Amino acid sequence: MAESVVLVAQERREHGTRAARRLRRSGSVPGVVYGHQEATVAIAVSGDELSRAIRHGARIIDLKQGEAVQRALIKELQWDPLGHDILHVDFTRISKDEKLELPVRIELRGTSPGVTGGGILGQSLHELTIECLPDSIPNSIRVSIGNLQIGDVIHVRDLTLPPGVTVKDDPDAVVVQVTAPLAEPEPAAAPAAAETAEPEVIGRVKEEEKAEE
Repeated sequence: MAESVVLVAQERREHGTRAARRLRRSGSVPGVVYGHQEATVAIAVSGDELSRAIRHGARIIDLKQGEAVQRALIKELQWDPLGHDILHVDFTRISKDEKLELPVRIELRGTSPGVTGGGILGQSLHELTIECLPDSIPNSIRVSIGNLQIGDVIHVRDLTLPPGVTVKDDPDAVVVQVTAPLAEPEPAAAPAAAETAEPEVIGRVKEEEKAEE
């Protein structure tokens, strides 16, 4: 299940592009926290701590402001063009008894004997939209492909889900399948040699003409 970590949040007094750049130069990431019909609050958190939490798969964050702690979900991250640094983060407030709807990646496990035998593995879905309580959020949905032969298909309805987790995607949607390799096209047959007419021998024609005279 996804871990919950504590991040110290400071309320932001200054806004705008220049203020955000100053925050990033100091090692902080600007963000906002909203939801539960409460006011949206501009905050800043440690860039290193936030990056570490994300690397460890954290989705739920305990934001600590002074003595107050509120549980929040990382709703959206804005990255720099190279995908190295976090430029902005959105948090949405949650409660422990509130069901959440969010995307979770699909993780394929095992080796398909159909692929080993020459088949082609095709993964149509790479994430699922799930619904569950905050403490039940999985890091991923694991899909075993260890028994997939050529022609086998795994649909959303075939998945084994963690307790308390439901999928919102179409049950008939294909998650992964193994198809037969494409047959190599047969080489085109060489065109039949055109029949060549016997060349006319000029000397013989002249001899025939003389004989007729």
